[in-house]
Amino acid sequence: MSLALPLYRIMIPMIIVVKILKEIGAIEILGHWLSPLMGLVGLPGSMGLVWAATLVGGFYPGIFIFADLAATEMLTVGQVTVLTSLMLIAHSLPIELQIADKAGPRWLSMGILRVGGALLYGMILNQILLWGNWLSESSILLWQPKSGPVDLQTWAWNQVAGLIIMFVILVVLVQLMKLLDIVGFTNFLQRILHPLLRNLGIGKEATNITVIGITLGIAYGGGLIIRESQKGSIRPRDIFFSLVLMGLFHSLVEDTLLMMLLGGSLWGYLIGRMIFALLAVWILVRLLSLLSDRQFKRYFFKSKVKSFIEDPSFEDKLVVRQKKL
Repeated sequence: MSLALPLYRIMIPMIIVVKILKEIGAIEILGHWLSPLMGLVGLPGSMGLVWAATLVGGFYPGIFIFADLAATEMLTVGQVTVLTSLMLIAHSLPIELQIADKAGPRWLSMGILRVGGALLYGMILNQILLWGNWLSESSILLWQPKSGPVDLQTWAWNQVAGLIIMFVILVVLVQLMKLLDIVGFTNFLQRILHPLLRNLGIGKEATNITVIGITLGIAYGGGLIIRESQKGSIRPRDIFFSLVLMGLFHSLVEDTLLMMLLGGSLWGYLIGRMIFALLAVWILVRLLSLLSDRQFKRYFFKSKVKSFIEDPSFEDKLVVRQKKL
């Protein structure tokens, strides 16, 4: 419960805020603001509304709007691939940025990296597809969701059910991590992935949590990082770069399956996005290494979060922790 409560304190207010924003038409306003940016990534302006709904409310509102627009907007497979890439990199920001902020990284810097990273990858991918004249055939929507008004009681029950499912998954994840520690799989996983993550700037202590975030999503990986950051067992830079990597490339299974239904190409929004995320984090690590710890905390990490810099016994605690594992 100690792991779920910090998440619930973030998610429940944000779920209500997002609902209010939808009802007052804020998503339509955001979509109008985003319309000019869609031209930069080779999309019609109407797709700004799809991305706006995804940025604020998550995938399902975006998918519903896309399904309504798909009948009039004849998009190519390449355009849908670019759109789904934008959606996968930057979505549910009111909730996910608050989770990141609770773990230590400043929400503004994470938000800029998520939205800016989405647009940058969208522009790169669009230019590559245009250059090779790839994925120029018309896209086919593989799933037509049933949309319609939902009464407040049904909406509230759906949110409660989702929070209960999340709690169950978090409990299972914590027990699974303990089991993996006991059988030695944690150390094995760290030895396999540590060289890659180390080159990206993510330390060994954050390996397991990063993998969970990439495969299952920020709510779970970020929730575990919140717990570890409060213990002071992961370095601030490791936390930051781990969450940046999760932000650009996470929820590998569920979100990817959802985007497959819209008719894009797996090579663009999965393989290409993974390569982009790894390169982006690698470059970011090199750039931020030029900053002192004080400068890093000033712009990218909240100093009030406990860290090894403020705890002289961090290294001793870490050695004891590793011996226990």
